[in-house]
Amino acid sequence: MTTIIPLKILDIAGDGFHLMIKLYINKKVANVIVDTGASKTVFDKGRIEKFVSEKKFEKHDSLSSGLGTNTMKSEQVVIKKIKIGELEIENYKTILLDLSHVNNSYEQIGLKHVDGVLGSDILLKYNAVIDYEKKNLKLKFKR
Repeated sequence: MTTIIPLKILDIAGDGFHLMIKLYINKKVANVIVDTGASKTVFDKGRIEKFVSEKKFEKHDSLSSGLGTNTMKSEQVVIKKIKIGELEIENYKTILLDLSHVNNSYEQIGLKHVDGVLGSDILLKYNAVIDYEKKNLKLKFKR
């Protein structure tokens, strides 16, 4: 089965573009950046409480790299359900990072907040295809 998710192409103040989609975390809408260069899907530590009931998160042993640093401390949580289009992922173990610098930058240029980054772990597993002309993301999966 293939699901097609609409993409928003965000102009980052004339300095390039980001791709954003809406997905659902435990039935609540989340804005995430699609990042083919991100090895894992991550969510913002400061915003995740809007989506999960946990208030304390398990420390993640290794430091996370990317997003302009290799010294970012991280935590992890299991999300009961992520829904991307028609694709449902249950009990997804994910990393939480402080994405406040991303959200501060977005706020300065008048863009919506970011709840996370959809990375290559999900994009590769579900054979993602980004269609810039049609402005959509296609994911393939078996029911």
